Amino acid sequence: MNKLPARFEPLLFAGLLSGMMSFLVSGVATWKSLGFRSDFIDLWIASWLSSWLIAFPAVMMVAPAVRKLVKRCVRTSP
Repeated sequence: MNKLPARFEPLLFAGLLSGMMSFLVSGVATWKSLGFRSDFIDLWIASWLSSWLIAFPAVMMVAPAVRKLVKRCVRTSP
């Protein structure tokens, strides 16, 4: 399998994280709001796509600050 160059790591991280999280959260929110009905999947996908459009740039902007904060909170090797 060919791997991407390391310079794409932040973009790939943000894409995968935001895609997975928005998929799960939009699914739960759609189900809680509308229940499981015949058009559930269509509504969920539409909800997910609009959520992902917000989540992806948000992760791109927030991830560097969160990484720095985590490094401040975690002890390195003794």
